[in-house]
Amino acid sequence: MRKLIYRLYERGILGDLTSVDLPKHVAVMLDGNRRWAERNFGAKAKIGHTAGGKKIHEFLGWCDELEIPVVTLYMLSIENLTKRSTDELDDLLAIIGDVATELAEAKKWRVRLVGDRDSLPVDLRERIEIAEKATADLKGLDVNLAVAYGGRNEIAEAMKQILRKHSEAGSSIEDLAELLSPELITEHLYTGGQPDPDLIIRTSGEQRLSGFLLWQSSNSELYFEEALWPDFRRVDFLRALRAFAKRNRRFGA
Repeated sequence: MRKLIYRLYERGILGDLTSVDLPKHVAVMLDGNRRWAERNFGAKAKIGHTAGGKKIHEFLGWCDELEIPVVTLYMLSIENLTKRSTDELDDLLAIIGDVATELAEAKKWRVRLVGDRDSLPVDLRERIEIAEKATADLKGLDVNLAVAYGGRNEIAEAMKQILRKHSEAGSSIEDLAELLSPELITEHLYTGGQPDPDLIIRTSGEQRLSGFLLWQSSNSELYFEEALWPDFRRVDFLRALRAFAKRNRRFGA
């Protein structure tokens, strides 16, 4: 009976949404995996991260149904790459690699690493890059895996790239100062060539960005969901989209 009620409720929400209302880029902070494991099993974080990894495929299916073209998934920050305990980090890195491989095997979505490649363990970087190459020519949803990601690092790396290019071209600092613009910086971000996120969702009830997409989120709508990521349901996603559709986007005004 509960499933039937939720299906009817979901249909009601979908009936209120149109393609014009939907975001073109949804970014999600996959938060709460460790707490989910503790609450449900009193188990190690690995159980929660595994459940969170399985949720990703389901979530991308929902986005496919709604024809949302770009999704960014915040999976591991650059800070957590260096600060988490070794056992948990090793488990998480293995799960992220499995997710990348499974996404490639699905042959539905284009995978893109969004983060500091050089900071990743070689084996994980290779697994993600294999997924990138295997899916590069596919049509449909773009899936950004934010791994070893830090918003400040991303901006700093963009500036370094710009400086290197202009140095190699023999340009002076004065020439670069004339050319430097928000658009030029945007082109050199990890997400270069993609639209900025219209909607950023964070699960688990936390209400902060934690360095996620600092440059790209300047005009994003933020939605904070109480459910832990492994418990995130389609109806929760539809509620987030409905809330987004009702907002009056002012774009800095």
